[in-house]
Amino acid sequence: MCWSATADLVAGAGIAAVGVASVAMVARAGRGRDLPLAALPLLLGAHQIVESLVWHADGGSGPATLFWAVIALPLLPLWVPAAVLCAAPTSARHRLLLPLAVGIVTSAVLAYSLATHEVTAGIRDHTVGYGIDLSHPAPLVTGYLLATVGSLLLSGDRRLVLFGLLAGAGAPVCWALWRLEFVSTWCALAALCSLALLGWARRGGRPVRPGYGGRGVERG
Repeated sequence: MCWSATADLVAGAGIAAVGVASVAMVARAGRGRDLPLAALPLLLGAHQIVESLVWHADGGSGPATLFWAVIALPLLPLWVPAAVLCAAPTSARHRLLLPLAVGIVTSAVLAYSLATHEVTAGIRDHTVGYGIDLSHPAPLVTGYLLATVGSLLLSGDRRLVLFGLLAGAGAPVCWALWRLEFVSTWCALAALCSLALLGWARRGGRPVRPGYGGRGVERG
């Protein structure tokens, strides 16, 4: 989410371009298992572009709002842990089953909420506010973070762990600014995360120190 329709559109196009570059790098290197994670910036870029349509529609509950919610709510907590599991070293995969399982449950609950409740969007100065009736938001937020940030921190890949730390530290700041309706900076966080993934795509996975629980980067 950005602070205007133009900012969302420009940021989305830039983030998607980073995604194209990431996918091209891992494809050229023959790293097929890394493709889902390398494609994450494409999804984030599409998300920003869709929100520019929400701005132009002046919020409401139309198709753009629903599409935005589908990406943000059920899709990301499923996509991220699944993509990390595909890209992770062999030694890390068993522990990544937990965030994937959490992501599956969280995604299913959020998908059910979207199917049974209307999502609305409202323009609030320099932010867009979204509303959906969630009966138990705290467990869902916890599950969301465990699935996304948690999978990165448990990945066994030094660059993905740093990516997880960046996302985990930046999300509360962006959330606070958004809640205050001061300005939305989620697009800046998405851009930083996408650049971190571009660096990972360019150089490939690296082992973490034993303190992180990694045993190497065997890719079998």
